[in-house]
Amino acid sequence: MNRHPLLWLSLISMSSLLLSACQPQLPDTMRASLVYCSEGSPESFNPQRVTSGTTIDIISQQLYDRLLDIDAASGELRPALAMSWQISEQGRHYEFQLRDDVQFHQTDYFKPSRPLQAEDVVFTFNRITDTTHPFHAEGGGIYPYFQSVEWAELVERVVAVSDNRVRFELRRPDSSFLSNLATDFAAILSAEYGQQLLQQQQTARIDSKPVGTGPFRYKEYQKDILVRFYRHPDYWRGATAMEQLVFDIVPNNAKRMAKLFTHECDVVSYPRVAELELISRRPDVRIQESTSMNVGFWAFNTSRAPFDQVKVRQALALAINHSAIIQAVYFGHATPARGLLPPTSWAFNSDLPVPVFDPEGARTLLAEAGYANGFSMDIWAMPVQRLYNPNALKMAELMQADLAQIGVRANVISYEWNSFRRKLSAGEHDSVLIGWAADNADPDNFFRPLLSCAAAQTGSNRAGWCDANFDRLISQALLTADQRQRRSFYLAAQQYLLEQQPLVGIAHSQRFQAINANISGIEINPYGGISLAGATRQLP
Repeated sequence: MNRHPLLWLSLISMSSLLLSACQPQLPDTMRASLVYCSEGSPESFNPQRVTSGTTIDIISQQLYDRLLDIDAASGELRPALAMSWQISEQGRHYEFQLRDDVQFHQTDYFKPSRPLQAEDVVFTFNRITDTTHPFHAEGGGIYPYFQSVEWAELVERVVAVSDNRVRFELRRPDSSFLSNLATDFAAILSAEYGQQLLQQQQTARIDSKPVGTGPFRYKEYQKDILVRFYRHPDYWRGATAMEQLVFDIVPNNAKRMAKLFTHECDVVSYPRVAELELISRRPDVRIQESTSMNVGFWAFNTSRAPFDQVKVRQALALAINHSAIIQAVYFGHATPARGLLPPTSWAFNSDLPVPVFDPEGARTLLAEAGYANGFSMDIWAMPVQRLYNPNALKMAELMQADLAQIGVRANVISYEWNSFRRKLSAGEHDSVLIGWAADNADPDNFFRPLLSCAAAQTGSNRAGWCDANFDRLISQALLTADQRQRRSFYLAAQQYLLEQQPLVGIAHSQRFQAINANISGIEINPYGGISLAGATRQLP
């Protein structure tokens, strides 16, 4: 892809760009191409291996399919690679009928000889659960989402009943099982490709040279520059209108917006909310907005003093001016969080109190904990914009000022995105401003991946908090399919989190996306990553 030099933009220079809305003539090679400006590089090309939203947006729904999908409007499950499914009376066996004639990608490095079969599903999930699987240990044997929901402890066997029927046998009932199969992490891999890599003794390539059944196929990756996909001509849902999909890696928000205005990029996710009014003045750019299930939060590393003390965590929660953050960071386009779950969840506890700003109460709690003179700490702030936190550095600076009022001296820390995530997973932080966007409508998607003991071991539990009482509550909620019973456990879990305060919920944000006006067929997905398969370009 041709890359054009960019000027650093001030608000004045950005405003001058806004005055010009002329559509440049696209070269013929770009008329059937889509360019998406991404805020960061992918960590892997296998969704099983990551939880990063940046990575998931690039790879999951572009390269892969799942057994089930989620209806964006209703949140209900719908068929995908699986046409239908049956559940045993005890809720422990799930049998899926696969679609016929679903083709894997043909690439420079792999030529499939057959369509999707049950053995591909067995291969995909056995890699996660079977420690003797030839691909299990690749990348350190880390599958953060599945390990956070204790997938290996739940799934006893995956069996190919026939070429197009596959059965999951569980050790116990789990009401979130189907929802987890619909997440972006549950992408189906090719067993035949795996066999080829084994013969070539190149097993590591399964995560860097991907093969899936999705609407696009992998072409190239230039680290920190671009990712290029080509259309999958035999896609089972029908070939995409776009022949080529390029993710232009542009960490700087001003540069991303400049590329949108000069039509070097067609789509920019997570534009700064401070710029929305300015952007909306251009007739050649559209702003899309959606209510999305997400939460931005401040997590304390509870394995470190003084954050191992409940009263210290409670004090820090009281010291933060949530209202000021909602206005200065989200510009009013967010709801203050009372905990993890957004108000749109059926398990939301409406009895939780609205966050209060109480520096005096915070000082009292610190004194009771033995820190009357305060202490020093670090606040790690994401270097990228995400829907749940559009400006973590700004938020950290506001919190830094709030904490100074109670004698806590806060240092704001940030790193390049991949380094940030690596150090975060290693537990090098005191506290971190980060968040979560739901992959499905099940409340469990907020609890186990973020705060279970299993998630503390894999690193997706940024608080490092492991509490047997909390794990018991959320585990009991999975043993029944009765929503009223499940809700009672989740209400209790939310109350317990308020008392223990391993993290502080900050906000549930609206999701925004900026898109060139001549592009259609792209909608914001309230669950999981973005899909670009439906994109079309209106030619001038």
